Amino acid sequence: MSKHEDADLILKLYDLRREPVMREARTWFFSFNPSSVQDFTDVLVGDKSCYYRMVVSYWDMAASLVNNGAIDDKMFNDANGEHIFVFSRVQPFLEEIRSTYDLPEYLKNLEELVMRQPNIEERLVTTRKRIKEMMALREARAKAQAQAATQ
Repeated sequence: MSKHEDADLILKLYDLRREPVMREARTWFFSFNPSSVQDFTDVLVGDKSCYYRMVVSYWDMAASLVNNGAIDDKMFNDANGEHIFVFSRVQPFLEEIRSTYDLPEYLKNLEELVMRQPNIEERLVTTRKRIKEMMALREARAKAQAQAATQ
């Protein structure tokens, strides 16, 4: 495949990310802070199930395109980072999710793509730390806004 074709597929994937419901799903996923497999179960049977499934299946699909040679690995990773963020949320629970739901292949494409990255374990730890810091900032901002509104 030519670099132009790879670039075209990456741009098409980007357009899909801009679709309004997908944007809502991605915004929700940013705030999804699982601490156990039960959190995943709760989401899957709740009103945000479609958001969760939309985000993780999108990135697993995109990873499949890369893993199967439809998109150049380096070009894809140079243009994207959200897949690493998504994987960082799911990874601590992935094996348990697979066994709990008897889905041994669940998110295998995403896992394969992400785990090929140099220094990925360190990057995942850093990503989780950054997420925690950003969530704390969001909470502090919301608290400050709520206090300001009552004054």
